[in-house]
Amino acid sequence: MADSLPPQSHILLSEARIQARVRELGEQITDHYRGRQPLLLGVMNGALFFLADLLRAIDLPTEMTTIRLASYSGTLSTGRILGLDALEQPLAGKPVLIVDDILDTGLTLAELAGRLRDLGAEDVRICVLLSKQRPLSRPVHADWIGFDIPDVFVVGYGLDHDGQYRGLRDIRELPSPAQA
Repeated sequence: MADSLPPQSHILLSEARIQARVRELGEQITDHYRGRQPLLLGVMNGALFFLADLLRAIDLPTEMTTIRLASYSGTLSTGRILGLDALEQPLAGKPVLIVDDILDTGLTLAELAGRLRDLGAEDVRICVLLSKQRPLSRPVHADWIGFDIPDVFVVGYGLDHDGQYRGLRDIRELPSPAQA
């Protein structure tokens, strides 16, 4: 059973819109990596559903692995990244595509991309489902973006609030505590 609906939330992106965009991203990524075998590196737990759907939308041989990183407590970024030393897969000479749920502060993706380059990845690209319209605390470039969204807190399709709402098929804006 999917998570119950968050109180006072509204749909920001429907399931149909998400799935259509994921197919488009898969086609673009297929074109970019044609003739190569990229390693898709999913940032868990938020990118779980996006990674699975994107992997099926890419029409190429691929490898896939995941890493679990943490930088949030509740709805706020802590400013520290935990888990970067957990990469075990050999990366030297491989094209790596980081797949993440959301580009928010830029901290997680900038740190992860730098770590992958340090480990010898041939090429590091980034694909995010969502990019918040807000200034980044660390400069980072996402090569593929599913949707630009306002600077609001969202849940669903893998994104959570304290472990809840990941199983929703759409993406919903969760009101801030001041709005609730």
